[in-house]
Amino acid sequence: MASSFNVESADGYEQLMGRWSRKLAPQLIDFAGLTDGESVLDVGCGTGSLTFTLAQSPGLKAVSAIDFSPVFVEAANRRNTDLRVTIRQADACALPFEDNSFDRALSLLVLHFVPEAGKAVAEMRRVVRPDGVVAAAVWDHYGGMSGMRMMWDTVVMIDANARAMRHRYSFQPMTQPGEMKASFVGNGLVDVEETSLTIRMDYGSFADYWAPIAAGEGPLGKYVAGLDAEMRRRVDAAVRDAYEAGEPDGPRSFASVAWACRGRVPG
Repeated sequence: MASSFNVESADGYEQLMGRWSRKLAPQLIDFAGLTDGESVLDVGCGTGSLTFTLAQSPGLKAVSAIDFSPVFVEAANRRNTDLRVTIRQADACALPFEDNSFDRALSLLVLHFVPEAGKAVAEMRRVVRPDGVVAAAVWDHYGGMSGMRMMWDTVVMIDANARAMRHRYSFQPMTQPGEMKASFVGNGLVDVEETSLTIRMDYGSFADYWAPIAAGEGPLGKYVAGLDAEMRRRVDAAVRDAYEAGEPDGPRSFASVAWACRGRVPG
């Protein structure tokens, strides 16, 4: 099942989101828990932010990772030097593993890009053993992504065509309070808990913030790439003005919040 995330290059993704995923990964791992000797699955590994953070735990037996994008899988495999880590291309909604194969299955910043996210939750539950843990985190696009909402809210003031795209961004699957928890419960997980995780996205300049989006990365970049020359000029100028907010160009920091959920496979 195709992802709704737009991928242009692994390097572009790293600048757009990979660097922030690495900051969020330890928080998701702490929330999900780990025990020595476990085998863990990373569903939707991207360029490996969660995978390689998991691998920093010397007591883990194995880390398996899948992603729908061959671009990401190739990039992650290039980085991998750990014999416990295996990375392959696969669909989150049809995981290529037997039932009860893992002690835990984690997914970082992926479920909101899966068109039928509930199927991915069901698959994670299927491949985790009884009493094992399923955990995931997704961005709170509507209420928790100040840096990205700044862009969308600026753009819709000059381009009415962006309104529908802003709506899709703000209300992607699993991004509303309680939505992921309801899916976990509905797919048979128990002792389900939901919380929020927060990082800061720290940019060195407007170019640092805007370059991957301007290059077409991610859902925001896909919108920008489709603009004609005049609208693109206006959007670039308006978003720069919002970023600078009347001060000289330079570092800016944006709070970024993710919803996180974990549940246990019934024993």
